[in-house]
Amino acid sequence: MISSVDGRLVSSRWTSLPNGDSEQTISNHYERIAARLGGDGFIIGRKTMEAFDGISSRPPFVGKQSGGLRDHNIAHEPGDPVAIVIDPSGKLHYQTNTIDGGHRIISILGDSVSDAYLQALRNQGISYLFAGPHCENLKQALAMLGAQFGLKTLLLEGGGVINGTFLKAGLIDEISLLIYPGIDGLSGVPSIFEYHGQRMNAPRPASPCAISVRKRLRMVSSGPGTSLRRCHRTHDTRNNGKPPTAGALASGSSRASAYASSI
Repeated sequence: MISSVDGRLVSSRWTSLPNGDSEQTISNHYERIAARLGGDGFIIGRKTMEAFDGISSRPPFVGKQSGGLRDHNIAHEPGDPVAIVIDPSGKLHYQTNTIDGGHRIISILGDSVSDAYLQALRNQGISYLFAGPHCENLKQALAMLGAQFGLKTLLLEGGGVINGTFLKAGLIDEISLLIYPGIDGLSGVPSIFEYHGQRMNAPRPASPCAISVRKRLRMVSSGPGTSLRRCHRTHDTRNNGKPPTAGALASGSSRASAYASSI
């Protein structure tokens, strides 16, 4: 994951550096570190997925829910890199089944999506699975991704809300963080963890997390308009044969397998 010095995630707001570096420098550095993790793919939220070409968000299909299409659907070949999206209500509509250099899309859905929507996903060649009524069953999703889809290492790339959801579920094993040498400075801007719950019910790791500040970026400019894949969440299902636990954010070595609800 990458954040400003004050822990904010909206890169277009970060102060820039007066050294003339291209904004692409930070993106390239981020991707190089992510590549070291050897992930099978990454997980993002619905709003992040909307930004990719050929994908839009619309009101969910309304229709019947029978038994014929309710099993998980695997439409890609083993070994294909994957882009996993959390879309509880089935709002995303696709004109492609790949993004980001050939990553095949897998949609994690809530149980309430209609048969018509599932058929549309099948027609487009998109894999899917279910994670409870509102995509709240993170452990179920991780178990399915490991056991049925054969995924071992995933990078979690959501926003602060998704990260907070994983933290609350006790599924984060390790956090690796890149710190961009700039500041946002405004109260209320999304930060690394944004759990939307009660103060008395704040998230806590299930066990001590390993925290690794992998590298501070130096002389990297990210001025207005910078487009970054905001946080790489790392999931590693190499967990003694157990389902992936949710891995923490991006560009570092996060062991975990992750999923997010809260869209």
